[in-house]
Amino acid sequence: MSQVPNPQLPCCITEEPYCGTHPEPSQLFSENDKVLVSSKCFQSQEHKQHSAYGTQEATEYYRLFQETLVTLREKLEAAKILLAEEREKMVTTQEEEQRLKEMIEAEYKMQFQLLTEEKELQFPRLPACKADLNLNGPQQDQLMKCGTELMQKSQEMLQRLRHLGRESMDKLKASEVRLREHLCSLQEIITDLEKNCGEPALALLQNAECYLKRSEAILLQSLQPAQVTDLSSCQIIGMSNVLLKFQRRITLDPDTAHPSLVLSEDLRSVGCGETSKTGPDTPRRFDFGASVLGAESFTSGRHYWEVAVGQATHWQVGICDCTERKDSISGASGDKVLLMGSMMGADCTLWVFPPLRKVCQRKQMYKVGVFLDCECGQVSFYNVTEQSLIYSLSDLTIRGAVKPIFSLCIPNGGMSSGSLTVCLPQTHP
Repeated sequence: MSQVPNPQLPCCITEEPYCGTHPEPSQLFSENDKVLVSSKCFQSQEHKQHSAYGTQEATEYYRLFQETLVTLREKLEAAKILLAEEREKMVTTQEEEQRLKEMIEAEYKMQFQLLTEEKELQFPRLPACKADLNLNGPQQDQLMKCGTELMQKSQEMLQRLRHLGRESMDKLKASEVRLREHLCSLQEIITDLEKNCGEPALALLQNAECYLKRSEAILLQSLQPAQVTDLSSCQIIGMSNVLLKFQRRITLDPDTAHPSLVLSEDLRSVGCGETSKTGPDTPRRFDFGASVLGAESFTSGRHYWEVAVGQATHWQVGICDCTERKDSISGASGDKVLLMGSMMGADCTLWVFPPLRKVCQRKQMYKVGVFLDCECGQVSFYNVTEQSLIYSLSDLTIRGAVKPIFSLCIPNGGMSSGSLTVCLPQTHP
């Protein structure tokens, strides 16, 4: 709570100004006429039905002015902060739109590239097979048709992204205008109140109620940020079935598992144990973060695997750079590319790294797909449950061997953190 300064009354209040009608000090203020009067004037027929109070009561107005000034200044600072945040949102919205545009273009380009390569592999078998109506059909016109469909989907998604981006920017600009006008109004009333706090009693009493009503009206105005649509709601729906061609059988490496983790016998599932392991430590074991690496490593080519996240409350999946270097230990200390999920009730908040960035809040997912293209330096994460792209990172520098990585949050007390299971390669219906 801010301290209210003690009101400093101007000297003229104690000088007892004289009434213009009677030769005696004007010690009363007529609220109806907004003028100072003497006691005899107030008893006259002219002022008989009017309300009046002593000029010394102006002290209360000085106190109210000081209290109001404190609140107005606090709101002024809050409005400045909100205005700065809205302007920052304008910058981040433009950056987000450009980043998603590049991601959408890269995803559809990748899908078409995979489709084209799959077609080229099938052309030698043309005499031995009939037309296939799936994306892997052997006919050249089928390839062109699928390419056209992918292009149309890409353009529709980019058009929706532009619409949402323009809509968000319009809302933010309108919010900026409202906040600037609000700041001007706040500064104006603050200046007027500060000026009146130095005025003599008569001037203050004549305008006190007006200023307090103006202050109350502006203080009642709510400061709210613009409600903009999350641009990441522009989901790319429809995973390419060609990804299944690159699906790998992944197992977990027990030598890298954090002591709090427990692996299944088939080395495909990981959960948190009640007690830490007491077995021998290994140089490749994670000693910070409840993580475990996949046993398989990749240095080239394209690879895809799926992870059932089930009811896990906090999890991470992705890749870890496991190239041995002179200045680091292979395994646990490598660079990582991660998708992170955090469950709160039925909602799942998703993050990607690097850099750490919130993707969006979605309903619960049960299975996540990870696609790695070593040559292109691309890592993509898919919501297998909804058959949609979550996020894609391109132009990454993959310097050597990388491995899948899986992490859970060590539970507190009786909370269960759930488990992660690497799915066996299979064909989706």
